[in-house]
Amino acid sequence: MFVGAFDPVKAGLVASLNRPGGNITGVTFIGASLGAKRLELARELVPNVGVIALLTHPHSPDALEELHDLQIAAKTVGQELVAVTATSDRDFEAAFASVVRHRAGVLLIGSDPFFFQRNEQLVALATRHRMPAIYQIGESVPQGGLMSYGASVPDAWRLAGTYAGKILKGEKPGELPVVQPTKFELVINLKTAKALGLEIPATLLSRADEVIE
Repeated sequence: MFVGAFDPVKAGLVASLNRPGGNITGVTFIGASLGAKRLELARELVPNVGVIALLTHPHSPDALEELHDLQIAAKTVGQELVAVTATSDRDFEAAFASVVRHRAGVLLIGSDPFFFQRNEQLVALATRHRMPAIYQIGESVPQGGLMSYGASVPDAWRLAGTYAGKILKGEKPGELPVVQPTKFELVINLKTAKALGLEIPATLLSRADEVIE
């Protein structure tokens, strides 16, 4: 059984979400499809932002879809969007330097497990460059990240526990539909906002599921 922020069909793990087949199922908290919502949040966070940047992992199964969706969303509202890539830790410095050169007002962290595993490093770089960044998972925000929007990771693990119980009772994994996220969370760190000289709009604060002061 798997738990992850990826499309298991594209990754070749299951035949379909409703009928996985084989001997595997799990929980996916896919983040790529939330790109347009994060773009909306970025524009609300920094009104009249000139450029929004996306940090993406070009080899991720979901990267092209995420970038495509964001490009469409950006074009619809007349927003300039630039993509910078990173495939290893060594690429982060150059990626952030590129974000700065493009004078991006907000950075969106792409939906790839590679980035999730390097939360502390990305938060540290965003802090050093004084770059407002929006992350995929709430766990980034207590570490000093400014804001996150995405599926609830604790809720995903809770759902995984429910499925594990069903499998232990004899149900076949391949006959259990892959669970998709139903709970999404907006988390904001006011201390980080203050350090960046940002005033979080009341409209965002009122919708936040958690505000860290």
